[in-house]
Amino acid sequence: MSFTWRDGERVIRLGRGAVADAVELLGGPGYTLLTTERMAAAAPHVVAAAGSVHHVGHGLVEDLAGDLLGEVSGDRLVALGGGRVVDVAKALAAVGGVRAMAVPTTLSGAEMTRGHRLPPSAGPATVRVRCAVVVNDPALSASQDLPALAASALNALGHAAEGPCTPFANPVSTLAGHEAARLLVGAFAPRGPDRDALALGALLGGYALDASAFGLHHVLAQTLVRVAGVDHAAANAVMLPHSLSALAWRFPRQHEALTAALGEDPAEAALRICALTGATRLAEVGVAAGMLAECAETAARRPELANTGPTADRPETRALYKQPF
Repeated sequence: MSFTWRDGERVIRLGRGAVADAVELLGGPGYTLLTTERMAAAAPHVVAAAGSVHHVGHGLVEDLAGDLLGEVSGDRLVALGGGRVVDVAKALAAVGGVRAMAVPTTLSGAEMTRGHRLPPSAGPATVRVRCAVVVNDPALSASQDLPALAASALNALGHAAEGPCTPFANPVSTLAGHEAARLLVGAFAPRGPDRDALALGALLGGYALDASAFGLHHVLAQTLVRVAGVDHAAANAVMLPHSLSALAWRFPRQHEALTAALGEDPAEAALRICALTGATRLAEVGVAAGMLAECAETAARRPELANTGPTADRPETRALYKQPF
């Protein structure tokens, strides 16, 4: 499948071979590129057409963006990379009042959302942005090896599954979420993953989340990243089977609709895909037992929990973290 989607202020191109046209789609040479050393090799013509190139390291988005504030300039900030790189580009674009663009290399969906942290120096009136141009080529966005691909897909499935459960959900975003979930779960066949289906599923999942915000699942996963230092995709992968069960009793109608879209219980589907990552327990992704209490306490303080009420309290967040430990 290949298409160009003009959605308000942004243009989204998805399809095999789309990266070949990336420079033109991004407005021609001369943009400012944010990437990593590893991902720069994936699209050398995108790197060659950049006016300047900045490498994004590991760390929290707000800190990385803050470190780059004095170095990065230009009216087009292009991210070639995964969710961390895309979010840094969006953060810098928001502060600078310029456009962010993205060539995603994972299934993070960050290129489809306006959700991102801001550097500490950003003023309270700074408006978060989403990417004005997205070039999504499955040869890049779904290029990870199977364990990493499965974890990234579960991050996307979390978007698709949680979006319909918030007060901001609407019929369009819910339909997009259900189709995203169907594609993401169905893509893991015995003959090998359908990477084109995964790319489209992640794109639609990101769209659904952007339209409807996040709640319990994303709070649990994000807290593991920020407090326990867990990889973002791994945190989502391990927690999703358990947070889906917590959402199911809160939203029985939405759970029934998602089950119908998948043809199986969502938590069971998530657990099956999580097994492909090689890690189904928090201890296996580096979480020490002594960190669970702090993670539970931090998660319980997040106001976004109210988006998937009844709001989870400390005993519930603690219990949810203990389940996969």
